[in-house]
Amino acid sequence: MTQDLSRTAAGVQFVGVSKTYPTGLTAIAQLDLDIRPGEFLTLLGPSGSGKTTALNLLAGFQSPTTGQILVDGKDIGALPPYKRDIGVVFQHYALFPHMTVRENTGYPLKQRRMPKDEIARRVDDVLRMVALEAYGDRLPRQLSGGQQQRVAVARAIVFRPRLLLMDEPLGALDRKLRESVQLELKRIHRDLGVTIVFVTHDQEEALVMSDRIAIFDQGRIRQIGTASALYDAPVSQFVAQFLGESNCLVGKVDHLPRLSRVTTAAGVFHGVTSDATPQHGTAAVVTRPERCRLFTAQSEVPEGWNQVPARIRDVVYLGALRKVVADLRDGGTFTVIFQPDQILPAAPDVLVAFPPDAARVVLADGPKNH
Repeated sequence: MTQDLSRTAAGVQFVGVSKTYPTGLTAIAQLDLDIRPGEFLTLLGPSGSGKTTALNLLAGFQSPTTGQILVDGKDIGALPPYKRDIGVVFQHYALFPHMTVRENTGYPLKQRRMPKDEIARRVDDVLRMVALEAYGDRLPRQLSGGQQQRVAVARAIVFRPRLLLMDEPLGALDRKLRESVQLELKRIHRDLGVTIVFVTHDQEEALVMSDRIAIFDQGRIRQIGTASALYDAPVSQFVAQFLGESNCLVGKVDHLPRLSRVTTAAGVFHGVTSDATPQHGTAAVVTRPERCRLFTAQSEVPEGWNQVPARIRDVVYLGALRKVVADLRDGGTFTVIFQPDQILPAAPDVLVAFPPDAARVVLADGPKNH
């Protein structure tokens, strides 16, 4: 049964937090972040973007250069890691090879000098939760990678932390096993009602697991929100291209009442005007591949749609879908996702088209095209 989140889950705040190393490298720059009690928040970004540093600061493995980190309104900056009562799971499980599953799981309770009968009861409970109750007497080397990962999770939650940090915990697993463990972690989160902060560079993993996603870049959060909000309404070209696949065309922006016009080397395109649309200068019109269509003649393109001539380069089979990669005349590329009921044009020369309301005009800050 899910526990009462108001009692069990921790709220976290980063207030003006920065981390600069003696070399001069700034890993985190003035980070302000509110993590809600009971939510599953994923820190997503490329290598070196600052997401793992943020996690280490919260865990107490590093100290911020400036700012405060608050848990339930209390500054934890002076507390060493072992006094923060935060569960941590790493990519490399760090299990004790000479200890059984049961001994590994109960180790944090033993360190806290709990009575043996209480340790045994809690270990039984948590091994049942991660579906490892039959493996308590095995050593780590006798387990699969997924089972070892679940032991690491069990050890991190056995002392009932109100906050659980996970740093690339599924990176060493194969795809099928990773998907299985993702579902297990979602179930555990739901059952425990604990706040989880999860670090990954895997976009699909973030989309599947998160209540919200914070996209990091160069030590800053570029955008934070639900998966659907980030996917459907990115505020920049970086976010559009990092989360999922996007077609991006960069040019000079002109504002219209509801739509903005972007004049590019490939042509003139219209997209939805939003708070992320620059007032002047350079902008990117971005659209998702599944919102694009291919046509063989001008007369086939619906009135008012954006369109650009292209030549089909590759067709990639994706099982239920097909992905078409087409070269534009200005040297860029466009990607189109084909549904099973759509017919692929026979000729290589096509028109790629998409409606204006399937495109957004945002800050341009990345490569011109995908």
